[in-house]
Amino acid sequence: MQKKAKMYKLSIKETQNPAIIKFELTDFVTKNKGYEFKNIDEAGDSPLAQQLFYLPFVKTVFISGNFIAIERFNIVQWDDVKDAVAEQIEEFIEKSGIIIKESIVENKKLPVTIYAESTPNPAVLKFVANKLLTSKTAEFKNIDEAFPSALAKELFKFSFVKEIFMDENYISITKYNSADWQEISNEIRTFIKEYIENGNEIINESLLVAVPKSEKQALTNFDSLDTTSQQIINILEEYVKPAVQADGGNILFDSYDESDKRVKVILQGACSGCPSSTFTLKNGIENMLKDMLNDEAIKVEAINA
Repeated sequence: MQKKAKMYKLSIKETQNPAIIKFELTDFVTKNKGYEFKNIDEAGDSPLAQQLFYLPFVKTVFISGNFIAIERFNIVQWDDVKDAVAEQIEEFIEKSGIIIKESIVENKKLPVTIYAESTPNPAVLKFVANKLLTSKTAEFKNIDEAFPSALAKELFKFSFVKEIFMDENYISITKYNSADWQEISNEIRTFIKEYIENGNEIINESLLVAVPKSEKQALTNFDSLDTTSQQIINILEEYVKPAVQADGGNILFDSYDESDKRVKVILQGACSGCPSSTFTLKNGIENMLKDMLNDEAIKVEAINA
């Protein structure tokens, strides 16, 4: 059965990876599956993806749920081309273009590679995939919070899983102290690999509830912040976030108090509760902000560390 579109209107959403941008639709285009195409030859099951690969800057096309995400080559910036790409996708859809021939790929397994990485937090292991898992960060402290992610709910059924953090192409899992990574890491890695290969839903991003603390960083609110707060956010995004993401975590700006020069941040994933987080905050992030803002009075505090 061919899936035809319904005069969708796209919303353009940035992701934490500057090379990837997401075009959200008002309705779902796939059911409990995600597709990744690296080139036009792989995209035989998606006429839309095939058309997109005629654009010279398109590196990878992801189609899942209610969005189409595109990874670009560095020959362009998204600000220069994103509106034109959105218009091209809308025109394709309005002409009843087929986005995914789901009946053809229905029974195919999706080849996935999963490997485990250690993090500075001994209680957390980072499981990295060779494909995009989510374009939004998601943190779940228990199975009740995990309702947007079918994969997270399944992982919480393992008795040793304490917390789960998902971002882009990795899942950071916090274990209880009673378990040893040497005994359980391969079991988790195999489970995640088989779960994704079987085409099961990873996360329904439309069900993710915005975290009020992180909304301070939203582009819609950025311009209303004071100049120093804006500078701090830019420094965290450009210099700090890539490093903490590499360690399986995330950092969010919470607030800046001009009266006592105190910067409050939120740590997620492997960074939350990490024994070395205090050292990182004081000797890394705090010193960086002091130097780049030319203000020795700056103090950094993790409100949930």
